[in-house]
Amino acid sequence: MTVSRRLLAAFIFVVGLATILGAWGFQLIGNYVPCELCLKERIPYYVGLPLALIAFIAIVANAPAWVGRTLLGIVAIVFVCGIGLGVYHAGAEWAWWPGPSSCGGGGSAASTTGDLLNQLNNIHVVSCTDAAFRFPAGWGLSFAGWNAVVSLVLAIAAAWGAAKQAD
Repeated sequence: MTVSRRLLAAFIFVVGLATILGAWGFQLIGNYVPCELCLKERIPYYVGLPLALIAFIAIVANAPAWVGRTLLGIVAIVFVCGIGLGVYHAGAEWAWWPGPSSCGGGGSAASTTGDLLNQLNNIHVVSCTDAAFRFPAGWGLSFAGWNAVVSLVLAIAAAWGAAKQAD
């Protein structure tokens, strides 16, 4: 089966974008508060998606093949880092190893003393070792586990596109 490098770059961008939009949706609509590791797991998407889009544009614009291949190679490395973050986080949730010692969700900085007191009264620390959601329910993969799976798929697609000799 021949899959073009352009299709692989588009696949990476679309699936990665759907994944990060899903994370934001669970946070904003589902009221899931991300922990420190959850926020770090988003970094590969913030780096990899623009690179995948640039690779797609370069391929469509008939730039030299090495440009698209190099960009996709970098995207593969970025999502391999995403696999590592997701596996580490999922393992901490299953208590296979300890999570980070400092773990809490992000928040905005207080600008006045009154704001600081209000924040302290309403503080909600999210532990990196507690899975907020599992699918299938109860025993399945958490958000971190599914992130590792998606990152694996994206890394494979990017590596495949980088390794392709011709379209």
